[in-house]
Amino acid sequence: MSKHDCNFTEAAECFRDPQGIQLTDKEHSKTEERFYWIGQTLAGRVLTVRFTIRGSKIRIIGCAEWRQMKRIYYEKTKNK
Repeated sequence: MSKHDCNFTEAAECFRDPQGIQLTDKEHSKTEERFYWIGQTLAGRVLTVRFTIRGSKIRIIGCAEWRQMKRIYYEKTKNK
């Protein structure tokens, strides 16, 4: 995750965002369900976390700041 200037702690923080948004990732796997979680860290960064669920655990695949997803986050949360 360091490639995208995002660490595991920040990725995990995003899941605590009560305004976070979950989307389905249909493009990147044909063998398992994958998802995007767009959420804000404690420092205020809006990150997109790619993940899957295996058993009872969330497996983080990647994390990055994506302008397109950031725009979606602000559009969906501005009136909440």
